[in-house]
Amino acid sequence: MILLGNEVAKSIDEKSKALAALNKPTLAIVRVGDNSSDVSYERGLIKRCEKVGVHVKNVIFPIDIEIDTFYETIHNLNKDSSIHGILMFRPLPKYLDNERARKSIAPEKDVDGCTDLSLAGVFTNTNIGYAPCTAQAVMECLEFYKIDVTSKNVVIVGRSLVVGKPLSMMMCAKNATVTLCHTKTKKLKDITQKADIVVVATGQMESMDESYFSSGQTVIDVGINYNEKKQKLCGDILYENVEPIVENITPVPRGIGSITNSVLVYHVCQAANKV
Repeated sequence: MILLGNEVAKSIDEKSKALAALNKPTLAIVRVGDNSSDVSYERGLIKRCEKVGVHVKNVIFPIDIEIDTFYETIHNLNKDSSIHGILMFRPLPKYLDNERARKSIAPEKDVDGCTDLSLAGVFTNTNIGYAPCTAQAVMECLEFYKIDVTSKNVVIVGRSLVVGKPLSMMMCAKNATVTLCHTKTKKLKDITQKADIVVVATGQMESMDESYFSSGQTVIDVGINYNEKKQKLCGDILYENVEPIVENITPVPRGIGSITNSVLVYHVCQAANKV
């Protein structure tokens, strides 16, 4: 089965619409400069927000914004009761201190799941902030397609704070048995071949071919890379070789990436209804 993200996103959007109708959720998008990829992502996110009834406040700074002005604005957004979620495009210019900026967002408005307190909420399975959207998108995809992780052997390849580490905790909370692998893992193929579910988030284009997988598996590809040679988007696995072998697989594009925006918008709607 091809696990298409659009179907999952539609389901999440419907939940967002229901919540948005109860309140007037507002997302503040903080951007420094005019990076083309940020602007493109922002445009798509605004469309998603409009679709479900979430208002957007754009907070756009010049590339040379003063440090004090930047952090004063974030502080004011944290205190503004009409703002329910804050999305900050990162990386920021180095002089603004990316770590300080990440930690400056109030956890109850951290709909992107980037602050230390939000991550603490994931690791302790408590209601502090929100999970990172990509990790949550993986869980939403599995749930939508009724792929139960309980008692399953789940292997996650990649240990970032955006996907690997929080996802391992989210899987554990659902009673999966999790193995977290990385670039220093020995005999990786032996480990992935024995898994029931493999989540690949290496950040390396088509780095895992069919030799890493076996029949009956569910494979979730989190990667999004542009392949210059093929002139198309590709994931972290060699899709055309892996797809015929496994039982379930997410494509790239139209897979997990299609779900993340919907998760973020849903977080905004949830935040509005907590006030």
